[in-house]
Amino acid sequence: MSSTPHDPFYSSPFGPFYRRHTPYMVQPEYRIYEMNKRLQSRTEDSDNLWWDAFATEFFEDDATLTLSFCLEDGPKRYTIGRTLIPRYFSTVFEGGVTDLYYILKHSKESYHNSSITVDCDQCTMVTQHGKPMFTKVCTEGRLILEFTFDDLMRIKTWHFTIRQYRELVPRSILAMHAQDPQVLEQLSKNITRMGLTNFTLNYLRLCVILEPMQELMSRHKTYNLSPRDCLKTCLFQKWQRMVAPPAEPTRQPTTKRRKRKNSTSSTSNSSAGNNANSTNSKKKSAAANLSLSSQELGALQSCSLNPGRDGALCHSTAVTPTGQFKEKH
Repeated sequence: MSSTPHDPFYSSPFGPFYRRHTPYMVQPEYRIYEMNKRLQSRTEDSDNLWWDAFATEFFEDDATLTLSFCLEDGPKRYTIGRTLIPRYFSTVFEGGVTDLYYILKHSKESYHNSSITVDCDQCTMVTQHGKPMFTKVCTEGRLILEFTFDDLMRIKTWHFTIRQYRELVPRSILAMHAQDPQVLEQLSKNITRMGLTNFTLNYLRLCVILEPMQELMSRHKTYNLSPRDCLKTCLFQKWQRMVAPPAEPTRQPTTKRRKRKNSTSSTSNSSAGNNANSTNSKKKSAAANLSLSSQELGALQSCSLNPGRDGALCHSTAVTPTGQFKEKH
């Protein structure tokens, strides 16, 4: 059968500029298919290096992963960065899951200048549980993916909104324990919450604390500083950003006062105006110094760090008028 221009493998005889994109670029869902295959190749011996390589292959360096769902105590929304994504996928398997894959149906694609967006309103995350009992969990929801429009075509944003889930137990297992009411009662209980295991939910709660500390961790790895020094540096930079914006508007009134001095006509009026301006400038400079002192002496929020064997480190840091840190243990 001869190829037609509607065939994705069609090659135009007029040169490469008239050729369609390869199926790899036309169908972003193929990347999800590749990710499913990579997850199936996981073994029990897969360590952190394997999961880091997995995240590097399918996620951008600044990628974010967001999960939205509703539990008994209300709606939840968790967003984690690129450094925490490998650990998220590993916690899924640590909770007793032996297989994980995603099914996308009737997805819509939209192409932009530098990205491709895939919106799938009928996405199903399928997890096969081997413990505490053999169960197949189908978590349904809406998945919105944003890919970078390049050769690597990695995921930049991942947003999965869970609507409902179903836990399926084989009939053969029910028939085996039909005469045991205790086992049947155990089989009737859910092993997940909105399709997520307790391992994954606990990790997402922990990410609420870990995500703001990424700046401290990256500074510790880059400059090999102690946790206390990393905290001092980050607090000092945040203090500079807090103090820097109010310092800019104070320069504008000084230029206006200089123009008023030059516009005076008589010598007596100029001397009187100079005296009034000097007194006003002194008052304003004193007020500015007081405002800066109050900002400098404002207590910065404390941050908790765990240096490891030395025990938990928790202290508050304040800035003195000389610009030095004063620690309160």
